[in-house]
Amino acid sequence: MDRAQASVLSTNSVIRNTYALLSMTLLFSALTAGASMVLNLPHPGLLLTLGGYFGLLFLTSKLRNSVWGLASVFALTGFMGYTLGPILNSYLLLPNGSQTVMTAMGATGAIFLGLSGYALTSRKDFSFLGGFLFAGILVAFLAGLGALFFEMPGLSLAVSSLFVLLMAGLILYQTSELVHGGETNYIMATVTLYVSIFNLFTSLLHLLGALGSDD
Repeated sequence: MDRAQASVLSTNSVIRNTYALLSMTLLFSALTAGASMVLNLPHPGLLLTLGGYFGLLFLTSKLRNSVWGLASVFALTGFMGYTLGPILNSYLLLPNGSQTVMTAMGATGAIFLGLSGYALTSRKDFSFLGGFLFAGILVAFLAGLGALFFEMPGLSLAVSSLFVLLMAGLILYQTSELVHGGETNYIMATVTLYVSIFNLFTSLLHLLGALGSDD
């Protein structure tokens, strides 16, 4: 009984730490995005974005068991916020751009809270999604690169739609891992949930922007 209680307390501690850190990183990311927008900073480009993202992700993974892991998380989420600023500025220049951004933001929040709340309260095990999500994200990522390099807007929209589904699944999966003790490192859990929210938002933004376009 004591061991079971200790396990429950440990799991609850990881969940609390994860959502506390996630809240702080989302706020920090919003601040860096806002600064990027106000300063009208240029987008770093695909190669620098991917290099910065994967480099900081690798660094965070290596430092996840130390206090430096926290600094790395904020570096990663701050960098992603910076890359988001120019994207938001480009959408705000479009007709109904503000409405598109706010709708995407509201939908992202509703989806995340709904799925996380369901996984936390139902305590269902979604670990079976792991392999499917890994394969799906890899395929969608490669397809997204192909759509970008070969300028295929139809494929790009399909990839964004796929990413919405995959990120929803990833939120369920990661929350389930927290509930059932499959993930015991709150830093890595925070990174996974942050990336899910970021990709969900940008994918919805792309889809809503396309639906609202006159082209």
